[in-house]
Amino acid sequence: MATTVEKLEMMGRAARAAARKLAYLNTEIKNRALHNVADALVRDQDAILAANAEDIAAGRAAGLSEALLDRLLLTPERLRSLAGDVRAVAALPDPVGEIFDMRILPNGLKVGKKRVPLGVIGAIYESRPNVTVDIACLCLKSGNACILRGGREALNTNRALASLLAREFTAAGVPEGAVQFVDDPDRALVARMLRMREYIDLLVPRGGADLIRYVAENATMPVVTGGIGVCHTYVDEAADLDKAVRIVYNAKVRRPSICNALDTLLVHRAIAPTFLPRVAEAWLKAGVEMRCDETSLGILRAAGFEAGVVPAEPDDFGREFLALRAAVRVVDSLSEAIEHIERYGSGHSEAIVTENYSAAMRFLDEVDAAAVYVNASTQFTDGGQFGLGAEVGISTQKFHARGPMGLKELTSYKWIILGDGHVRP
Repeated sequence: MATTVEKLEMMGRAARAAARKLAYLNTEIKNRALHNVADALVRDQDAILAANAEDIAAGRAAGLSEALLDRLLLTPERLRSLAGDVRAVAALPDPVGEIFDMRILPNGLKVGKKRVPLGVIGAIYESRPNVTVDIACLCLKSGNACILRGGREALNTNRALASLLAREFTAAGVPEGAVQFVDDPDRALVARMLRMREYIDLLVPRGGADLIRYVAENATMPVVTGGIGVCHTYVDEAADLDKAVRIVYNAKVRRPSICNALDTLLVHRAIAPTFLPRVAEAWLKAGVEMRCDETSLGILRAAGFEAGVVPAEPDDFGREFLALRAAVRVVDSLSEAIEHIERYGSGHSEAIVTENYSAAMRFLDEVDAAAVYVNASTQFTDGGQFGLGAEVGISTQKFHARGPMGLKELTSYKWIILGDGHVRP
């Protein structure tokens, strides 16, 4: 009987074989497979939710935080939304085979580029089982095979989803091996995946800082890192305060456990005495704990706020909370806000609320992040919200992709040259 490491090697060989066929697979077959998956997510929801309930119960017994349990949880509504994302991917143009940048050289050669898949995508991720579906479907549409390794905490859910994906892909005519799931939670297999350069062309880690750092430092193939979101919203002196309250509330409260949720609120000193009490009233009703610098703490205490308003610890600035907590700081200028973001941000998502055009454009120019917003909640940083259907992950690096990674970010290109008997002199 093959060992788990040998099985992983077999997966690698199967994925490489599938990738060669996927590179030219008919778009109609890919889309049929995606629609099959979307239908099955709703049709088979009872079995998926039963598996998810096992993981939730085990996670709660193991003491997982509410933030992690929320990431792990599937509901009928979330499954319907996931199915909608899959259909959205099916509706997008197939990037494979696109010819672009074509031009004729002075010698008559026609030179251009043709979009091609990367090959085999490996993904190592934690908690969120929707990632299993998102990555598999994006890989299929972009002509890539994938090897997925989810976390122990979502093992039952991921097994159910991976089985569904493989079944529906095969039924539509997709080559076997296009999607494979490593269902053994042995962490030694992660180390082995990181050395499978001959099979895996790109590795995408999604999870906590420790996982991402480990993968980035030990992988032998290219890695796209990201997902750690220390996200700021700066409320400028020229902000519309009604608009600012709505944006800040949504950025923190809508879903605090995701990487694009607000972590630090920066407020210009000129409007802080008016704005901060309004935010506190809204946030505290929602259960948000405000960890305040000395100035913001003084303003809120003077306004009568006590419970839920506490002094910030030094490491609260630069922390990804993933919970109903936020750091708060009063700044003297836009320059100070930008400097704070430069020091503490993770390059994920940053926002300014202002009616001053020059301030908005300066923020867009000077803030270095994958997604930079003017007058909008950072919770929009998402492949589906950006019109990509879904995402493999959110890259906070600059090579080869940045921000939500959709279909085109899972492709490369090759040069194509058309001649007519040309020889080089």
